[in-house]
Amino acid sequence: MGFREGEGLGKYGQGRKDIVETSTQRGRRGLGLILKGFEGDLNVDWQNEPEASAIEELEWFPECTAEFPDAAELREWMTVGNRKMEIDDETEFCKEDLLHKLLRCKSVFDELEGEEMRRARTRANPYETIRGAFFLNRAAMKMANIDYVFDFMFTNPKDASGKPLVKDWSPELLYFADVCAGPGGFSEYVLWRRRWHAKGFGMTLKGPNDFKLEDFFAAPSELFEPYYGEGGVDGDGDITRPENITAFRNFVLENTDGKGVHFLMADGGFSVEGQENIQEILSKQLLLCQFLTGLSVIRTGGHFLCKTFDLFTPFSVGLLYLLYCCFDRISLFKPVTSRPANSERYVVCRGLKPRIDAVRDYLFNVNLKLNQLRNTDRDVNLVVPLDIMKTDVDFFDYMIQSNERHCSTQIKALAKIRGFVLDNNLSEPKQADIRKECFKLWGIPDQARVAPFSSDPKSKFFELIKDSDTESFSFRPTALTSKTIDKIHHVLDYRCMVGGGEQVFLLGLGKSQIYIWDGKPPLRWKKLENFKTELPRDTLLSAEIIQELKGEGKAQRRICSIHILDALILNGTDIRDQHFNLRIQMAEKFVKAVSKLSRPDMNPIRVKDVYRLEEMEKIFVRLEMKLTKSSGGIPRLSYTGRDDRHFLPTGLYIIKTVNDPWTMAYSKTSKRKFFYNKLTTKSTYDMPSDAIASFNSCHFERLFWAWEEGVKVHDSQSRIDSDKLSKEDVLSFIRKHYQL
Repeated sequence: MGFREGEGLGKYGQGRKDIVETSTQRGRRGLGLILKGFEGDLNVDWQNEPEASAIEELEWFPECTAEFPDAAELREWMTVGNRKMEIDDETEFCKEDLLHKLLRCKSVFDELEGEEMRRARTRANPYETIRGAFFLNRAAMKMANIDYVFDFMFTNPKDASGKPLVKDWSPELLYFADVCAGPGGFSEYVLWRRRWHAKGFGMTLKGPNDFKLEDFFAAPSELFEPYYGEGGVDGDGDITRPENITAFRNFVLENTDGKGVHFLMADGGFSVEGQENIQEILSKQLLLCQFLTGLSVIRTGGHFLCKTFDLFTPFSVGLLYLLYCCFDRISLFKPVTSRPANSERYVVCRGLKPRIDAVRDYLFNVNLKLNQLRNTDRDVNLVVPLDIMKTDVDFFDYMIQSNERHCSTQIKALAKIRGFVLDNNLSEPKQADIRKECFKLWGIPDQARVAPFSSDPKSKFFELIKDSDTESFSFRPTALTSKTIDKIHHVLDYRCMVGGGEQVFLLGLGKSQIYIWDGKPPLRWKKLENFKTELPRDTLLSAEIIQELKGEGKAQRRICSIHILDALILNGTDIRDQHFNLRIQMAEKFVKAVSKLSRPDMNPIRVKDVYRLEEMEKIFVRLEMKLTKSSGGIPRLSYTGRDDRHFLPTGLYIIKTVNDPWTMAYSKTSKRKFFYNKLTTKSTYDMPSDAIASFNSCHFERLFWAWEEGVKVHDSQSRIDSDKLSKEDVLSFIRKHYQL
């Protein structure tokens, strides 16, 4: 080519002497445009960052030893002043040079195209490919990450001795709340972990970011109940409205026996595009209201998790100080699933102390003041005086250390993204390995997100019952008559329930996909029509469809409801081989989880009242003659259950709960019940495993005492058929065979 160093190509050396520069053109920017902040150097060495790892360090604030403020003192703490919209002079809790460096790094990206920023961020973050796994969104994996690091204190809370507070086979549910959390990733994770052993309550702003329960592919959304404050399901979900917080608190307490939830998660945020540097100031009321809601609905000993952003202002730090006073321990934690370049952190609080009402009421009043000052040039600037926070040296020093450590990490992460914007060839080589490592550590299967498969009811039924004989489902109960009454002479072996209709099987395939079969051959499942109820998928129940009545005469209301007689499979958990008492207990727990008090339009689902056979007299106390519509003014026999609804009884199911050759008896010497083997004459106080009557055994051995014409079970009934068993016949038989 005739090239000579220092000369250009061409006959007269007139060509270009220098190498052609690599193009710096990116995206749709104009040719030659140089972005402000990208032409110089940030003077940040981001390449010396620690190697990415799935192992995370957890640090708690020192334990609070300050005296708890009383209501009178708290009232003096609120400080109102001029509204402030700058952050760059907030240096009480962070060095000035660090704060300014962070703000400068954030400002570098102001003029960069969003897509270009996202591409560089995706390549620069070693944890980016974790994403949402098989859940609804990334938030679910953040919760999985946090739950693991904090020793599963949310999905498996423990008492002071380290024992689980809520066990799968115990009657109590794990109650949680999820606020400012649409579309619901946090809740999907919790329900995936605990399934029907948990119940969630949610409040979030109505609109495009509402809960998307139909997209809970990994967990049963039927166990989650959105409630939007004042107006219930018709409310707006605005957490800054005091009436919404009060309504949500009342609703949660009503549904948790007045105790509150075991934990609350809050993940509130909104777009601050163009004002990223003052996100903390713009979000101050949201942060306060999330803290207030937590203190309003969490039970004593419960936990709290809330997303925060920058924490430089005395207002934000004051809110943290109040949590520091109200909980046993608090931590500021940034999980690896939270992108390192953003200001997002989570405040995690363990063990709510008793008697925090004064702080809750104080924050409620601060929120009232914030609403009052909205759209004015005045604002609440302090919720805790600065000197109070500074006096608590442990808190103050830790807050500064936490802020400065987080600030330094964020500066490096922003500088790294800038480096990846400038060099398209840069990438994080360990993304795939880190993803696998995190999934394994957190106990999350590495699976793709797939919509649940819809199967026909017959196929699903056979899948659920596995190798069981379908003929056993067709067994009809033995009629209790004078010829069969001797079957129940081992009185302690039996339980009984009042019937009100035909026994059927219900199969839940998720949401309102509920199918019914009368148990008679041939096997034919039909859709349960004109019924508004939801059941989690893979649920199989023995039940009655009952017409319940409320009130009498013309004002009487009728509603169809499901009354569970027995539970076979609950959301995929096969309990057929458990003891009848435990099956009923689990059915009651399941019903608590799926029932929705906020939806009076839905048909109720209940578990039958179960009585010991020796306590049958308790049933007759609940029988009375009532006037019903279309009864021609003639009172009819009615049974009133625990919920004050009544129905027209058809008879009594009598269930044998002990397997032959075992039976139960009462020891007059020890004054205790015991189990006796009729073949071996062995006796024991502890129930032998082979004495447990499975569902199939109970279903096959059950008896039914029909309360038909001529059977007297109430004093006002006059017709008695001597060939049929009446109340006194059965009670005298029980008394004869059961004597203490």
